Amino acid sequence: MAAALAWLAAACLLFAAQVACEYGMVHVISETGSPRGKDYCILYNPQWAHLPHDLSKASLLQLRDWTTSTLCSPSDLPAKGFSNQIPLVTRGNCTFYDKVRLAQGSGAHGLLIVSKETLVPPGGNKTQYEEIGIPVALLSHKDMLDIFKSFGRAVRAALYAPHEPMLDYNMVIIFVMAVGTVALGGYWAGSRDVKKRYMKHKRDDGPEKQEDEAVDVTPVMTCVFVVMCCSMLVLLYYFYDHLVYVIIGIFCLASSTGLYSCLSPLVQRLPFGKCRVCDNSLPYFHKFPQVRMLLLAVFCVAVSVVWGVFRNEDQWAWILQDALGIAFCLYMLKTIRLPTFKACTLLLLVLFIYDVFFVFITPFLTKSGNSIMVEVATGPADSATHEKLPMVLKVPRLNTSPLALCDRPFSLLGFGDILVPGLLVAYCHRFDVQVQSSRVYFVACTIAYGIGLLVTFMALALMQRGQPALLYLVPCTLITSGALALWRRELGMFWTGSGFAVNTSLL
Repeated sequence: MAAALAWLAAACLLFAAQVACEYGMVHVISETGSPRGKDYCILYNPQWAHLPHDLSKASLLQLRDWTTSTLCSPSDLPAKGFSNQIPLVTRGNCTFYDKVRLAQGSGAHGLLIVSKETLVPPGGNKTQYEEIGIPVALLSHKDMLDIFKSFGRAVRAALYAPHEPMLDYNMVIIFVMAVGTVALGGYWAGSRDVKKRYMKHKRDDGPEKQEDEAVDVTPVMTCVFVVMCCSMLVLLYYFYDHLVYVIIGIFCLASSTGLYSCLSPLVQRLPFGKCRVCDNSLPYFHKFPQVRMLLLAVFCVAVSVVWGVFRNEDQWAWILQDALGIAFCLYMLKTIRLPTFKACTLLLLVLFIYDVFFVFITPFLTKSGNSIMVEVATGPADSATHEKLPMVLKVPRLNTSPLALCDRPFSLLGFGDILVPGLLVAYCHRFDVQVQSSRVYFVACTIAYGIGLLVTFMALALMQRGQPALLYLVPCTLITSGALALWRRELGMFWTGSGFAVNTSLL
């Protein structure tokens, strides 16, 4: 008990030691040119001094370029001081407190510290916070160069911190895509088993009409999968710039395969293009594929290649990424099968622990104090490549708050938050087929997934930090499906998946 209390106390101290930080804006206008200004992102610590939330209440002061100095000693001050000015100084050589104390003593009404490195909150201690009465914030070196390039040297600036909406409207789009993918993937997986049960040994004459066999997940496969996930996540954290291109390549290959799998049933219904490729010795072509299926394969590869080439185009590439990602998730939900509710419970609980650990626990284990999961998913701030992992659904922010410049311009939902609960939804639909329950398990589990996703969004809005979605999705889906089976007195059959092995091996 004493050891547990000691760990709890240490955790509390670690939380208390974190420096408060908020995003704000510096509004810049030219003293000589157009009155039209521009906003730039800053990172400030409200413990030094608060910023007004409304730009109209912020003082417009002269912005003085003093970046030739780090402002660490009185000799770095100008002869006439910084009276009614906001000086720009270079980061380094001394503490933030040393800089802001000198600036305040020379009459400055604020301080902007220019940093070529990752922006960090300007910290201090309680005594220093009480002594200082002017705001201090960090501005990126790139933004400083843009200010003087756009407005010249004679500029005025106002510091303010507008309110940010708790939730963005793009969450509605992500919600519809995620729930729709889970529902469609689960329904497709169950319908696939319906076909196997009632078509029995009947096969189509074309090899391209034969569906791939499903892969049953065993406990050993679950353990291997989780170990691989942990290893890959840690490797990405330390070698992100090297491995990110490997992940991008894998995504291109897997998503084109998923897109082909999703579109092939539709293409097979077309009344034309049924002629086959003539006899040859090329790979794949020895199966004499139909021309329409060959054209579909070329189309899917082309879509994947276009995304790969233009993946960093923020205006439209996210649409291709989401389409490819949804196709990939549908393909995985159709192909990977959890044979029992026991297997579902094992997989979801293990990944539940995995998600919580890498989001909430790893900040105490990393030097930067950042979550490994969040840092890898959003891309490290100090990455030389500035590439992002594609294994997420992403939708650009739709709010008009100036703070959209500071925060990530996209809202993200990882594929794992769709696939993991989606496998349980697929199991529920297959069980509905077995017991002929009018899809009650499928509908209940899908609704539970939607509720869990809404709870995730609420937690995100309240905590204003990245959330492990499985923390909310796993309990909602597992408890709902288990409770429904208990209420219907089918828990034993539901737990063991009785009959699946016999019924689904007919094809």
